[in-house]
Amino acid sequence: MQQTSVPGKVLVVEDEDSLREALRYNLGRAGYAVFAVGNGMEALEAARREKPDVIILDIMLPGLDGLEVCRQLRREMATPILLLTARGTESDKVVGLETGADDYMTKPFSLRELQARVRALLRRASMGGGPPSGTGLLRFDDLEVDEVRHQVTRDGAPLALKPKEFALLAFLARNKGIALSREHLLEKVWGYDYEGDIRTVDVHVRWLREKLEADPGEPRRIVTVRGVGYRFDG
Repeated sequence: MQQTSVPGKVLVVEDEDSLREALRYNLGRAGYAVFAVGNGMEALEAARREKPDVIILDIMLPGLDGLEVCRQLRREMATPILLLTARGTESDKVVGLETGADDYMTKPFSLRELQARVRALLRRASMGGGPPSGTGLLRFDDLEVDEVRHQVTRDGAPLALKPKEFALLAFLARNKGIALSREHLLEKVWGYDYEGDIRTVDVHVRWLREKLEADPGEPRRIVTVRGVGYRFDG
């Protein structure tokens, strides 16, 4: 794929001065337009103002931490978010991804790997796994999926969905009528390097059916396609 001289706009949120400047410098050399801030409140303001293509977000920030920043941004935009943290336990990773992040890196990391992750996030977004185009509003009878506001309503009443439930529903809805394999859904919604297995998709589909279907035992919106995966019928 041919790239322009500026392959994307990146917001870096990191309170450690030396790392923040290293990321700014190296991503800038790679051709990205880089905006760098050092705390959570500045991150929210910069994300809303600059509308970046990717956000690199440290979890351990002074004041408003990275997880809360991620939660708030996910209610407003679908921009890919790469979390950085000094903690690398599985529970930390799960919390980060369930908060709405798209990828996760543990410090210390190589700048080469980080740039590869950024490129992958941009590529996935351009292939339809990222921010919505147009109004981002999808309507199906009594169901409405608002990708910009990160909100789902049924009969006008908002539904409480976890970030990955929302991401899965939005991706299925954008591909209405198409049978999608579990592997494809896992790659597009959880990411190419997600270390879980395809049963994660089944669990999230079950949770969605409990909230969307009149009878979860006889689903009509998210149907199982035997030997393939799932299809959204609206």
